[in-house]
This record gives sequence, structure tokens and C-alpha cells, in this order.
Amino acid sequence: MKTLSAILVALTTAGAAFAQDITTYSSDANFEDTAFAVENAIIGRGLVVDYVSHVGAMLARTGADVGSDVELFENADVFLFCSATTSRSVMEADIMNIAFCPYGIFVADTGDEVMVGFRDFPEGPMQEVQTLLDEIAREAVGK
Repeated sequence: MKTLSAILVALTTAGAAFAQDITTYSSDANFEDTAFAVENAIIGRGLVVDYVSHVGAMLARTGADVGSDVELFENADVFLFCSATTSRSVMEADIMNIAFCPYGIFVADTGDEVMVGFRDFPEGPMQEVQTLLDEIAREAVGK
């Protein structure tokens, strides 16, 4: 049981071990159209969106509960998905790359800008995922 606990702790803290940057692209479209474009770019590659996290709605709903009246986003969603092919490839290279799955692409409307983005991944095998996310984000914003 101690070994399982140690593995779970390692998996949950692995992301913190890497200083990560964020790649973003501005969209000329509104939030709804941009979110639809992201979803279509994911699905168009034969992938399945496992979950859409409505981060913007959660932050708006809970602001008063945590003592804040700051509106961070007009709207913000994170699309979570995996690719069997890409995931297998990066996990065969290093089984601990499981810590990065599922992959996420966000769409956020700050009121001034609608953007699409994702966390950057470390050099090495995870650049395969980086490339996939970059292709999806660029397609969604028409680049």
C-alpha cells in the first residue's frame, strides 16, 4: 500500500516539477464560435472530448463565496481529451508521462480578447503532444 501511495503522490506532484509556460493564440471570433472551433478541431482528428470544464462559470458562481467580486473572464472553458496513439507513444517513451494525460485546451474571453491556449510541455517525448495541441489551437483560430 505504501508503494501505491508513493506512486499516487508522485503522479499528482509531477506537473509542479516542470516550470511551464502557456502558449496562446488570439481569436477574431466570439467565445461561442471559438469554443465550437476548438471542439471541431479536436473531433476532426478522430479524438473524443472527455470533459468540458466550465471554469469561467465556476469562478463567476463562487466569487462571492470566497470573498471576491473580481470578474476574471466573461467566459472560459477547458476541453479535456486524450489521443490513444499519441498517449501510447509518449508513455512508451516514459511511463511517467501519464501525469500529463488528459490534455487540455482552453478558450477564454477576458472581455478584451478571446484566446485559445494550452500548457507547454517539457522537451523530449511530450513535444509530440505539444505539436498536437498547437495544431488544434492554430486550426481553431484560423492560423
